[in-house]
Amino acid sequence: MIKKPVIAFLLDKKGGAIELSYEELNTVDRNGKILWVHFDYSSSEAVDWITNKSEIDSIAIDALLTEETRPRTTLLNDSILIALRGVNLNPNSKPEDMVSIRLYISTHLIISTRKRDILSVSEIIDILKKGIGPKSSSEFLTELIYRVTDRMEDVINQIEDRTNSLEENLIDSTDLKFRNEILSVRREIIILRRYLFPQKEALNKLYNDKITWINEYERIEIRETNDQLMRHIEELDTIRDKISLIQEELANSLSDQVNKKMYILSIISAIFLPLTFLTGLLGINIGGIPGAQNDNAFYIFSIILIMVTSVQFYIFKKKKWL
Repeated sequence: MIKKPVIAFLLDKKGGAIELSYEELNTVDRNGKILWVHFDYSSSEAVDWITNKSEIDSIAIDALLTEETRPRTTLLNDSILIALRGVNLNPNSKPEDMVSIRLYISTHLIISTRKRDILSVSEIIDILKKGIGPKSSSEFLTELIYRVTDRMEDVINQIEDRTNSLEENLIDSTDLKFRNEILSVRREIIILRRYLFPQKEALNKLYNDKITWINEYERIEIRETNDQLMRHIEELDTIRDKISLIQEELANSLSDQVNKKMYILSIISAIFLPLTFLTGLLGINIGGIPGAQNDNAFYIFSIILIMVTSVQFYIFKKKKWL
């Protein structure tokens, strides 16, 4: 993983690169090569070099150093300013807390900035060190876009597996933990889609706009990557619809349980209502109560209550209330 605030390479256009120190950035011979500088945008080195030494457009400077950004593509003459989002696969992080990377790319200069580490960038550094990396700025761009997009597939598949598990366990799981899991999945979908949809538009603009140093084959690669991103968005939409159905079914199940409990309580109330009336009537302390002088009155009254209850059960069964 990348930990340094500044990573710099001089790409030889043959697939390899030489790593540079921060002090070498403005002294190294860049003739016929591509300079790639990767900053932590919150570092003092990033602010100083991008603002005072990069010699790029002020719009690009502001975009590279801003803290919050949404995916977008902006053309600056024959250079590209692009912001991308990728899933966060850093340790102890949630994938939906997406990491961002901003890039300024021209034929001989690549400046990228980020706050948190991005595995796709680490992979590009690894293949550059092996001599099989990008040979041009356009190859670098298409490679990064592909890797950022491809990493989303596993995360989306995991969300889909969790959704399928929720669907399978819907009948037996109506507790709070189950409902919290539904809300968690729905939150992840909302956050992912929030950034993936504008990213699709950014890649679509990158494909449609004419940029002299991006050849036709690379444009097709960008289009294919954009199609893959669109499939991810469609999968998220499908999962979102499934989660909505699960929530509806869960709500219906809970409602049915409540209705059954209320129905049982109503039946019990109906059974005990006449019994309560009779016991209340005969329990008043005034003269003239039947059986007050009969030693067997309690047993006779108990038999009467049993008979009333039996008649009620018969009527309820006949009307299929029980």
